[in-house]
Amino acid sequence: MKYLKIVFLLMLTTVLVLTGCTRRVSYEPKIPSTDDPLAAIETSRPGFIDDLDKDSLVLAIDRSLRYYDGPGRNRTFKFADRSVGAKEMKDTLVAFRQVVQSDASVEQKKKRIEEAFIMLKASGENGDGSILFTGYYEPLLEGSLKRTDKYRYPLYRPPPDIVMEKASNNKMKISRTVNGRKVSYYTRREIDVGGVLRGKGLELVWVSDPVELNTLHTQGSGKIRLEDGKILTVSYAQNNGRPFSSVAHSMLMQNRIDKSDTSYRNFKVWLKGKSEQELYEILGVNERYIFFRFVDQEPVGSMGEPVTPARSIATDPDYYPQGALAFIRLRKPVFDDNYDVTRRINLSRFVLNQDKGSAIKGPGRVDLFCGFGPEAQATAGSLKEKGELYFLLLK
Repeated sequence: MKYLKIVFLLMLTTVLVLTGCTRRVSYEPKIPSTDDPLAAIETSRPGFIDDLDKDSLVLAIDRSLRYYDGPGRNRTFKFADRSVGAKEMKDTLVAFRQVVQSDASVEQKKKRIEEAFIMLKASGENGDGSILFTGYYEPLLEGSLKRTDKYRYPLYRPPPDIVMEKASNNKMKISRTVNGRKVSYYTRREIDVGGVLRGKGLELVWVSDPVELNTLHTQGSGKIRLEDGKILTVSYAQNNGRPFSSVAHSMLMQNRIDKSDTSYRNFKVWLKGKSEQELYEILGVNERYIFFRFVDQEPVGSMGEPVTPARSIATDPDYYPQGALAFIRLRKPVFDDNYDVTRRINLSRFVLNQDKGSAIKGPGRVDLFCGFGPEAQATAGSLKEKGELYFLLLK
């Protein structure tokens, strides 16, 4: 895999629009080779037009600032050939927020950005600046705090026998102890089919649909509507340390589905047509299993702060610094009343790098948090676009 290349832009000469009109331990990421830390100067201009409201941007900025004041305050981040401390990351966000919230004209704001910030462009997987964007959202499931014939598929809290150790690559290794020896934690199949965690008091809540539960595992957070109408929010708490595999891709490689069935909507329909035994066999391809916790707020990202709809992105933390201010440019879907895609239009906005995901690996992937509700679900399910990713840093 190629290492990330990051390109410095010496000037920002594009139009900045910061109000929109649309309707959502030391950390050491991998850096480019020291033999070629920078590529050629970027000559194109990304066109800094933000398509969302100012308040959501400020909210996302404030959440990154809390991270730099808290868990991230002693961490070091890599930007190309330089190490950047949490204070400099914080100073970048404070300065940018002042521009966003000022009463200056668009031209004045543009000038202040040009004078105060440099921009770094991610070159992606192949060094051509192309990034694959997908989306994730907060699903809604029907559930119960008690197991019944209807609600019999559990969400588990983290088991007490999980052992966390720092591995040689500075990542966490997850295991369990058997007869004094460390072994890999249980697979998805062992948990779902074998029932190795059943009856141990680890169930948070039960839901009615195993396919929707699998979606919740993929998205990492969601809401559970109880029979009395009360809505609970659950969020990622831990995983079993097993590798993530795309079930849809596996089915495609086995010629069990057509390429048209790999879309989010069509694949769910295909899964729901299977018997429970077939379903567990299929889902068992992905050994990664997610454990949850209840939260009293919005879904929480990998920084420990809530993620902001349409403003938070998930990337691979081996390549991109947590909490950083970024700018994305790609296309987004437009829907009809049935949430079918009618066309795609340009999207450009400032975002904050506040999450990570099992499937988001390497320098060429970004996952955009789309929020909660039918439109968020439709957007996340149909978003698969090549685009561009930039990071801003105070000079």
